[in-house]
Amino acid sequence: MRELRWASEEGDGIEHLTFDAHDDGFAVESVVVGQRYGNAYGLHYTVRGDAQWRTRHAWLKIVGGGELELHGDGAGHWRDGHGLVLSALEGCIDIDIAATPFTNTLPIRRLQLAEGERQPISVAYISTPDLQVTRVEQAYSCVAFEREYRYEGIFRNFTANMQVDEDGLVIDYPTLFTRLPRAR
Repeated sequence: MRELRWASEEGDGIEHLTFDAHDDGFAVESVVVGQRYGNAYGLHYTVRGDAQWRTRHAWLKIVGGGELELHGDGAGHWRDGHGLVLSALEGCIDIDIAATPFTNTLPIRRLQLAEGERQPISVAYISTPDLQVTRVEQAYSCVAFEREYRYEGIFRNFTANMQVDEDGLVIDYPTLFTRLPRAR
């Protein structure tokens, strides 16, 4: 199991995450303290996935606020915590939690892109702190295999190159997140 932290470059936020990957899948548990659009929040979340890095379960809870649970079958079919089908997310394999760089690891690991390869994808985007889930279009490109990937938020016209470690976890996500401790 690994523990890591990221600092938000947009404000005074910080995240503490535990990451455990095995041959049969992965599990993550994290706490984020941050602010978005001037609203401070605390977020506790867990994500579990299979050996192909497909999200199978996500649970998110805003401290003193809402809660969200998602169940994926790995083939792009989703249900909420009550078992209701979420047809708007049909075809999405990955989730993207707005408050964390961790969820970038999911498509990076799952897609296994070759250097120079680009792949557009649809993801279940979870905004914070309101925990609203929408389908959005993104793309990932491999700039340097297992070291640097380009993220394109097609839905919001945003692009950034991210440095990652040997597990595909973000080290530096310019303008958004930096892994702690920072180099001195």
